[in-house]
Amino acid sequence: MALHSNSSASTFFLRGIPGLESAHLWLGLPFCCMYVVALFGNSVVLLAIRLDHTLHSPMFYFLGMLGVIDVVMATSVVPKMLDIFWRGSPKIDSRACLAQMFLIHSMTAMESGVLLAMAFDRYVAIGHPLRYEAILTPPRVAHIGLAILLRGVLFMAPLSWMVSGLPFCASRWVPHSYCEHLAVVKLACADPTASRLYALAGSTLIVGSDSVFIAVSYGLVVSAVMKLSGRTERLKAFSTCSSHLCVMLLYYLPGMASIYIQGFPHRAPPHVQVLLADLYLSLPPTLNPLIYSLQMKQVRRALCRVFPLVRHAAG
Repeated sequence: MALHSNSSASTFFLRGIPGLESAHLWLGLPFCCMYVVALFGNSVVLLAIRLDHTLHSPMFYFLGMLGVIDVVMATSVVPKMLDIFWRGSPKIDSRACLAQMFLIHSMTAMESGVLLAMAFDRYVAIGHPLRYEAILTPPRVAHIGLAILLRGVLFMAPLSWMVSGLPFCASRWVPHSYCEHLAVVKLACADPTASRLYALAGSTLIVGSDSVFIAVSYGLVVSAVMKLSGRTERLKAFSTCSSHLCVMLLYYLPGMASIYIQGFPHRAPPHVQVLLADLYLSLPPTLNPLIYSLQMKQVRRALCRVFPLVRHAAG
Protein backbone atom coordinates (compact mmCIF):
# COMPACT_ATOMS: atom_id res chain seq x y z
CA MET A 1 0.00 0.00 0.00
CA ALA A 2 1.52 3.31 -1.07
CA LEU A 3 2.18 6.17 1.27
CA HIS A 4 -0.49 8.32 -0.32
CA SER A 5 -3.26 5.80 0.22
CA ASN A 6 -6.41 7.12 1.86
CA SER A 7 -7.07 3.99 3.91
CA SER A 8 -6.51 3.72 7.64
CA ALA A 9 -3.39 1.63 6.98
CA SER A 10 -1.67 4.78 5.68
CA THR A 11 -1.16 5.99 9.26
CA PHE A 12 2.33 5.96 10.78
CA PHE A 13 3.33 5.86 14.44
CA LEU A 14 6.33 7.69 15.88
CA ARG A 15 8.13 6.04 18.78
CA GLY A 16 9.66 9.24 20.14
CA ILE A 17 13.08 8.36 21.51
CA PRO A 18 13.46 4.56 21.47
CA GLY A 19 14.74 3.20 24.76
CA LEU A 20 13.88 6.35 26.70
CA GLU A 21 10.08 6.09 26.69
CA SER A 22 9.97 6.28 30.49
CA ALA A 23 11.77 9.63 30.38
CA HIS A 24 9.59 11.20 27.67
CA LEU A 25 7.77 13.41 30.18
CA TRP A 26 11.00 15.00 31.40
CA LEU A 27 12.66 15.12 27.99
CA GLY A 28 9.76 17.20 26.74
CA LEU A 29 10.62 20.04 29.14
CA PRO A 30 13.94 21.16 27.58
CA PHE A 31 12.56 20.78 24.05
CA CYS A 32 9.52 22.88 25.00
CA CYS A 33 11.75 25.56 26.52
CA MET A 34 13.98 25.58 23.44
CA TYR A 35 10.95 25.91 21.18
CA VAL A 36 9.53 28.85 23.15
CA VAL A 37 12.91 30.61 23.11
CA ALA A 38 13.28 29.91 19.36
CA LEU A 39 9.85 31.37 18.58
CA PHE A 40 10.31 34.41 20.82
CA GLY A 41 13.93 35.11 19.91
CA ASN A 42 13.51 34.81 16.15
CA SER A 43 10.25 36.78 16.22
CA VAL A 44 11.92 39.60 18.13
CA VAL A 45 14.86 39.73 15.72
CA LEU A 46 12.51 39.65 12.70
CA LEU A 47 10.41 42.45 14.18
CA ALA A 48 13.52 44.54 14.85
CA ILE A 49 14.69 44.05 11.25
CA ARG A 50 11.23 44.99 9.98
CA LEU A 51 10.83 48.15 12.08
CA ASP A 52 14.35 49.56 12.34
CA HIS A 53 15.58 51.13 9.09
CA THR A 54 19.24 50.82 10.15
CA LEU A 55 18.90 47.06 9.72
CA HIS A 56 17.63 47.32 6.15
CA SER A 57 20.80 45.96 4.57
CA PRO A 58 21.72 42.66 2.86
CA MET A 59 23.37 41.19 5.98
CA PHE A 60 20.18 41.59 8.03
CA TYR A 61 17.91 40.51 5.19
CA PHE A 62 19.83 37.22 5.17
CA LEU A 63 19.52 37.10 8.95
CA GLY A 64 15.76 37.55 8.55
CA MET A 65 15.64 34.67 6.07
CA LEU A 66 17.52 32.53 8.59
CA GLY A 67 15.01 33.45 11.29
CA VAL A 68 12.02 32.46 9.15
CA ILE A 69 13.65 29.15 8.22
CA ASP A 70 14.48 28.42 11.87
CA VAL A 71 10.89 29.07 12.98
CA VAL A 72 9.45 26.82 10.25
CA MET A 73 12.00 24.07 10.93
CA ALA A 74 11.41 24.04 14.70
CA THR A 75 7.63 24.22 14.25
CA SER A 76 7.64 21.27 11.87
CA VAL A 77 9.29 19.06 14.51
CA VAL A 78 8.79 20.15 18.13
CA PRO A 79 4.96 20.38 18.50
CA LYS A 80 4.47 16.79 17.29
CA MET A 81 7.42 15.69 19.41
CA LEU A 82 5.78 17.18 22.52
CA ASP A 83 2.50 15.53 21.53
CA ILE A 84 4.31 12.19 21.66
CA PHE A 85 6.17 12.95 24.89
CA TRP A 86 3.31 14.44 26.89
CA ARG A 87 0.09 13.10 25.42
CA GLY A 88 1.33 9.70 24.30
CA SER A 89 -0.06 10.33 20.83
CA PRO A 90 2.30 8.73 18.31
CA LYS A 91 -0.15 8.59 15.39
CA ILE A 92 0.60 10.72 12.31
CA ASP A 93 -1.24 10.61 9.00
CA SER A 94 0.86 9.58 6.00
CA ARG A 95 0.26 12.93 4.28
CA ALA A 96 1.28 14.81 7.42
CA CYS A 97 4.34 12.56 7.67
CA LEU A 98 5.31 13.32 4.08
CA ALA A 99 4.72 17.05 4.62
CA GLN A 100 6.87 17.00 7.77
CA MET A 101 9.64 15.17 5.89
CA PHE A 102 9.44 17.69 3.05
CA LEU A 103 9.63 20.69 5.39
CA ILE A 104 12.48 19.35 7.51
CA HIS A 105 14.77 18.41 4.66
CA SER A 106 13.97 21.38 2.43
CA MET A 107 14.47 23.79 5.35
CA THR A 108 17.85 22.30 6.19
CA ALA A 109 18.90 22.76 2.55
CA MET A 110 17.64 26.35 2.63
CA GLU A 111 19.45 27.10 5.89
CA SER A 112 22.71 25.88 4.39
CA GLY A 113 22.10 28.17 1.41
CA VAL A 114 21.45 31.18 3.65
CA LEU A 115 24.65 30.51 5.60
CA LEU A 116 26.55 30.46 2.30
CA ALA A 117 24.91 33.75 1.29
CA MET A 118 25.89 35.29 4.63
CA ALA A 119 29.51 34.16 4.16
CA PHE A 120 29.55 35.78 0.71
CA ASP A 121 28.03 38.93 2.20
CA ARG A 122 30.87 39.17 4.76
CA TYR A 123 33.48 38.64 2.05
CA VAL A 124 32.08 41.46 -0.08
CA ALA A 125 31.67 43.77 2.94
CA ILE A 126 35.26 43.30 4.11
CA GLY A 127 37.07 42.54 0.86
CA HIS A 128 35.28 45.07 -1.37
CA PRO A 129 33.64 47.62 0.95
CA LEU A 130 33.43 50.37 -1.68
CA ARG A 131 31.54 48.09 -4.07
CA TYR A 132 29.31 46.48 -1.42
CA GLU A 133 26.11 48.36 -2.30
CA ALA A 134 26.75 47.95 -6.02
CA ILE A 135 27.23 44.19 -5.74
CA LEU A 136 24.53 43.31 -3.20
CA THR A 137 21.66 45.40 -4.48
CA PRO A 138 18.12 44.73 -3.15
CA PRO A 139 17.04 42.96 -6.38
CA ARG A 140 20.14 40.77 -6.26
CA VAL A 141 19.49 39.88 -2.62
CA ALA A 142 15.90 38.97 -3.56
CA HIS A 143 17.18 36.78 -6.40
CA ILE A 144 19.59 35.03 -4.02
CA GLY A 145 16.73 34.39 -1.60
CA LEU A 146 14.55 33.02 -4.41
CA ALA A 147 17.38 30.76 -5.60
CA ILE A 148 17.81 29.40 -2.05
CA LEU A 149 14.07 28.70 -1.83
CA LEU A 150 13.91 27.00 -5.21
CA ARG A 151 16.95 24.86 -4.50
CA GLY A 152 15.40 23.51 -1.30
CA VAL A 153 12.05 22.81 -2.95
CA LEU A 154 13.52 21.28 -6.10
CA PHE A 155 15.80 19.04 -4.04
CA MET A 156 12.88 17.63 -2.04
CA ALA A 157 10.29 17.36 -4.83
CA PRO A 158 11.76 14.21 -6.48
CA LEU A 159 12.51 12.66 -3.07
CA SER A 160 8.93 13.24 -1.91
CA TRP A 161 7.64 11.67 -5.14
CA MET A 162 9.86 8.59 -4.65
CA VAL A 163 8.82 8.15 -1.00
CA SER A 164 5.11 8.67 -1.76
CA GLY A 165 5.22 5.77 -4.24
CA LEU A 166 6.73 3.27 -1.82
CA PRO A 167 4.44 0.50 -0.50
CA PHE A 168 4.29 0.10 3.29
CA CYS A 169 2.73 -3.24 4.12
CA ALA A 170 4.44 -4.27 7.36
CA SER A 171 5.25 -2.34 10.54
CA ARG A 172 4.43 1.37 10.51
CA TRP A 173 6.23 2.22 13.73
CA VAL A 174 8.93 4.76 12.88
CA PRO A 175 11.82 4.51 15.39
CA HIS A 176 12.14 8.27 15.58
CA SER A 177 10.44 11.34 17.02
CA TYR A 178 9.69 12.79 13.57
CA CYS A 179 9.36 11.47 10.01
CA GLU A 180 13.05 11.28 9.24
CA HIS A 181 13.58 10.09 5.68
CA LEU A 182 15.85 7.09 6.32
CA ALA A 183 13.79 5.92 9.28
CA VAL A 184 10.60 5.95 7.19
CA VAL A 185 11.91 4.29 4.01
CA LYS A 186 13.42 1.44 6.04
CA LEU A 187 9.81 0.35 6.75
CA ALA A 188 8.94 0.00 3.06
CA CYS A 189 8.27 -3.48 1.71
CA ALA A 190 9.91 -2.51 -1.60
CA ASP A 191 13.51 -1.65 -2.34
CA PRO A 192 14.10 1.98 -1.22
CA THR A 193 17.66 2.12 -2.63
CA ALA A 194 16.84 4.78 -5.23
CA SER A 195 15.36 7.07 -2.59
CA ARG A 196 18.26 6.54 -0.20
CA LEU A 197 20.90 7.11 -2.89
CA TYR A 198 19.16 10.27 -4.09
CA ALA A 199 18.94 11.64 -0.55
CA LEU A 200 22.58 10.81 0.15
CA ALA A 201 23.82 12.28 -3.13
CA GLY A 202 21.67 15.40 -2.81
CA SER A 203 22.62 16.05 0.81
CA THR A 204 26.30 15.49 0.07
CA LEU A 205 26.19 17.80 -2.92
CA ILE A 206 24.36 20.60 -1.11
CA VAL A 207 26.13 20.48 2.24
CA GLY A 208 29.51 19.59 0.71
CA SER A 209 29.51 22.34 -1.90
CA ASP A 210 28.14 24.92 0.53
CA SER A 211 30.78 24.00 3.12
CA VAL A 212 33.57 24.34 0.56
CA PHE A 213 32.35 27.72 -0.67
CA ILE A 214 31.87 28.96 2.90
CA ALA A 215 35.41 27.88 3.78
CA VAL A 216 36.76 29.66 0.69
CA SER A 217 34.76 32.80 1.50
CA TYR A 218 36.06 32.98 5.04
CA GLY A 219 39.58 32.23 3.86
CA LEU A 220 39.30 35.29 1.63
CA VAL A 221 37.78 37.25 4.53
CA VAL A 222 40.72 36.42 6.79
CA SER A 223 43.13 37.38 4.03
CA ALA A 224 41.33 40.72 3.56
CA VAL A 225 41.22 41.37 7.31
CA MET A 226 44.96 40.80 7.68
CA LYS A 227 45.58 43.44 5.03
CA LEU A 228 43.76 46.11 7.04
CA SER A 229 46.19 48.66 8.38
CA GLY A 230 44.72 49.40 11.79
CA ARG A 231 44.38 46.97 14.69
CA THR A 232 40.95 48.45 15.55
CA GLU A 233 39.68 47.77 12.03
CA ARG A 234 40.91 44.17 12.18
CA LEU A 235 39.26 43.56 15.55
CA LYS A 236 36.00 45.10 14.32
CA ALA A 237 36.03 42.90 11.21
CA PHE A 238 36.72 39.75 13.23
CA SER A 239 33.97 40.70 15.70
CA THR A 240 31.49 41.11 12.86
CA CYS A 241 32.31 37.66 11.49
CA SER A 242 32.43 35.86 14.84
CA SER A 243 28.64 35.55 15.15
CA HIS A 244 28.41 34.12 11.62
CA LEU A 245 31.10 31.56 12.37
CA CYS A 246 29.38 30.53 15.63
CA VAL A 247 26.07 29.97 13.82
CA MET A 248 27.73 27.99 11.03
CA LEU A 249 29.58 25.73 13.45
CA LEU A 250 26.36 25.27 15.43
CA TYR A 251 24.59 24.14 12.24
CA TYR A 252 27.22 22.05 10.46
CA LEU A 253 28.96 20.22 13.32
CA PRO A 254 25.83 18.56 14.83
CA GLY A 255 24.57 17.87 11.30
CA MET A 256 27.78 16.13 10.29
CA ALA A 257 27.80 14.18 13.56
CA SER A 258 24.18 13.11 13.01
CA ILE A 259 24.90 11.95 9.46
CA TYR A 260 28.03 10.08 10.60
CA ILE A 261 26.20 8.25 13.39
CA GLN A 262 23.32 7.31 11.09
CA GLY A 263 25.85 6.01 8.58
CA PHE A 264 27.24 3.68 11.25
CA PRO A 265 24.11 2.85 13.26
CA HIS A 266 25.60 -0.15 15.07
CA ARG A 267 28.18 2.07 16.77
CA ALA A 268 25.64 4.19 18.65
CA PRO A 269 22.48 3.27 20.58
CA PRO A 270 19.19 4.25 18.90
CA HIS A 271 18.37 6.85 21.56
CA VAL A 272 21.70 8.61 20.94
CA GLN A 273 21.01 8.78 17.20
CA VAL A 274 17.50 10.16 17.69
CA LEU A 275 18.46 12.63 20.42
CA LEU A 276 21.28 14.03 18.28
CA ALA A 277 18.93 14.41 15.30
CA ASP A 278 16.34 16.14 17.51
CA LEU A 279 18.93 18.56 18.90
CA TYR A 280 20.23 19.25 15.39
CA LEU A 281 16.80 20.57 14.42
CA SER A 282 15.93 22.26 17.75
CA LEU A 283 19.14 23.78 19.09
CA PRO A 284 20.26 26.06 16.20
CA PRO A 285 16.86 27.84 15.97
CA THR A 286 17.09 28.45 19.72
CA LEU A 287 20.64 29.76 19.85
CA ASN A 288 20.90 31.64 16.54
CA PRO A 289 18.96 34.75 17.67
CA LEU A 290 20.78 34.74 21.02
CA ILE A 291 24.17 34.60 19.30
CA TYR A 292 23.33 37.43 16.94
CA SER A 293 21.76 39.56 19.67
CA LEU A 294 24.84 39.14 21.89
CA GLN A 295 27.52 39.43 19.21
CA MET A 296 26.22 42.14 16.87
CA LYS A 297 25.98 45.70 18.20
CA GLN A 298 23.62 46.72 15.40
CA VAL A 299 21.05 44.14 16.52
CA ARG A 300 21.36 45.12 20.19
CA ARG A 301 20.93 48.81 19.38
CA ALA A 302 17.96 48.11 17.14
CA LEU A 303 16.30 46.01 19.85
CA CYS A 304 16.78 48.86 22.32
CA ARG A 305 15.16 51.32 19.90
CA VAL A 306 12.25 49.06 18.99
CA PHE A 307 11.59 47.73 22.49
CA PRO A 308 11.86 50.40 25.21
CA LEU A 309 11.72 47.75 27.95
CA VAL A 310 14.94 46.25 26.60
CA ARG A 311 16.59 49.68 26.75
CA HIS A 312 15.34 50.21 30.29
CA ALA A 313 16.64 46.79 31.39
CA ALA A 314 19.99 47.43 29.70
CA GLY A 315 20.24 50.72 31.54
